[in-house]
Amino acid sequence: MRKLVYYVATTLDGFIAAEDGTYDGFVFEGDHMEGINAEYPDTLPTQFREALGLLDAPNKHFDTVLMGRSTYQVPGGLASPYAHLRQFVVSTQITGTPPDVEVIREDVVGRVRALKEENGQDIWLCGGGKLAATLLPEIDVLLLKIHPVVFGRGIPLFDGKADITKFTRTDARLFESGVSFMTYERSS
Repeated sequence: MRKLVYYVATTLDGFIAAEDGTYDGFVFEGDHMEGINAEYPDTLPTQFREALGLLDAPNKHFDTVLMGRSTYQVPGGLASPYAHLRQFVVSTQITGTPPDVEVIREDVVGRVRALKEENGQDIWLCGGGKLAATLLPEIDVLLLKIHPVVFGRGIPLFDGKADITKFTRTDARLFESGVSFMTYERSS
């Protein structure tokens, strides 16, 4: 069975974006970027993969991406940001997506459960906070890129009511840039 992996950048105080949905305060230079490019090329937008010469890089972890409307419509975003993955946007409002972006309008938990039953690589939940709170019962792995910055306010990692859920740290990678990659798996 495939896993739902919430792989996202976060601040020290637990925000995945500023209040306006932007993420300019995160660290985009340093040795952690090499780690992302080498280990998680599937999580780079298609246009960045092309610019970095990674367009033909195999998807190592994910073949499907799931995102909320605000993540999909991030300022300056693309109509098909992850063309190398099967793309889903959860929204009751969005219209006009390209054919390779499927919109989930209802029963997101049921749809995610069905996706997890399919054959393939894991499913990447790339945002946002409201969707993560809704899908917390289905999240199998948290892969947090913790940046050495405090926003003070913004969009929280889990934005909404969520039950206490325990995870166990299974990996930690520290980078000279100050960014750390922390992997947590759902505790039994």
